[in-house]
Amino acid sequence: MRNGDVSFWWNQIGLPQPRPALGSDLDVDVCIVGAGFTGLWAAYYLRLLDPSVRVALVEARFAGFGASGRNGGWLTNSVTGGRERYGRDGGVRQQAALNDAVDEVIRVADAAGIDADIARGGELNVAYNDAQLARLRAFAATEAEWPGADVVTLGPAETAARVGVAAPLGSVWHPHCARVHPAKLVRGLAEAVERAGAVIYENTPALAIEPGRVETTHGVVRAGHILRATEGFTANLRGEHRTWLPMNSSLIVTDPLPKAAWDAVGWEHADTLGDLAHVYTYAQRTADGRIAFGGRGIPYRYGSRVDTDGRTQDRTIAGLARLLHTAFPAVADVPIAHTWSGVLGVPRDWAATVGYDRVTGLGWAGGYVGTGVTTTNLAGRTLADLVLGRDTDLVSLPWVGHQARRWELEPLRWLAVNAIYAAYGIADRQEARGGSRTAAVARVADLISGH
Repeated sequence: MRNGDVSFWWNQIGLPQPRPALGSDLDVDVCIVGAGFTGLWAAYYLRLLDPSVRVALVEARFAGFGASGRNGGWLTNSVTGGRERYGRDGGVRQQAALNDAVDEVIRVADAAGIDADIARGGELNVAYNDAQLARLRAFAATEAEWPGADVVTLGPAETAARVGVAAPLGSVWHPHCARVHPAKLVRGLAEAVERAGAVIYENTPALAIEPGRVETTHGVVRAGHILRATEGFTANLRGEHRTWLPMNSSLIVTDPLPKAAWDAVGWEHADTLGDLAHVYTYAQRTADGRIAFGGRGIPYRYGSRVDTDGRTQDRTIAGLARLLHTAFPAVADVPIAHTWSGVLGVPRDWAATVGYDRVTGLGWAGGYVGTGVTTTNLAGRTLADLVLGRDTDLVSLPWVGHQARRWELEPLRWLAVNAIYAAYGIADRQEARGGSRTAAVARVADLISGH
């Protein structure tokens, strides 16, 4: 079993040949810090809308090194932080924009010739015990009140007919989701950005962002517009240590399943698969016949430290394998081929954000809390409109300009985050033993986390 090496996705297609680093100081119109999905989408739309704009991206490692090349491959329509915070009209508009973003990613991939194994199968979330089923029913009732959510409730037999998980009590499904191969998508998008005329400088870590300048290890980039697109690595920037918390997520992927195992599992519709646990899991059937299965490992490292190569702890691997085999007993004898981890950005209020200050020329986007494959596209289009001064529907969406308060100082945030996830783990174990109510310890953890 391979451990780390960035991700299975990158190892499957091969790590990219490094692009040149920044060679000296540089003057451009727009400097984007970070060449993951957010930065790449912003660059793509900036050049599409105004080919005269000089755009440079500076990236610490290589385009797609972070969450963009390590995620579970869910192109889904989740409103990070919930629609309710935006009021009725704002929530409806935010949901519609994310539904459109799913379609837009698929459209651009097709137009740009990016073969990212995209298959639209919807998103299926399964309840495995009575407490999860109660949450599922409450969730479905709430979703029914929102146009664009389009959630369908399925019983045990209907659930098993879509994906043959063991002993489901029910599920919810919606159509606004597609499976993707993350590394293929981010690699293809980076190439499309370069064809559009933007320049990507790799192995060029940014140290600090100030109005008009980005200080890197290889020189200073001067620009009238500077966009921070660093997501889970934001804590590495000077002055941003407490802006977003870098939370870890881990995945395992199996060898290709034999036909007998797939016959037992089913999963013919390319659904992405999740559950209603507090420490939830997420999975996809890959285009080459594997199961990629993810969840929380060690949630947070002291001092907002982030990983380098994605190496995953043995206990996390064992925990994910146990959950995989519980859901799919037929794959218990299929070897695990690869395991890896990555960080995602978590604001203090768990709500994603995009913004731009016209006075300072500084913009930002991120805090996706694991929903970034889709939300980054909406963020990139919005940043492009904000920088270019375009009066569009996107720039008036309710998440624009939102900023959460900063995270607490250490050791408070380390103690709190690890205690919260320990509480969620206890809650899941209690609920698995019986009872139809959400465990009290989980409700307390929700209050503390602000989630």
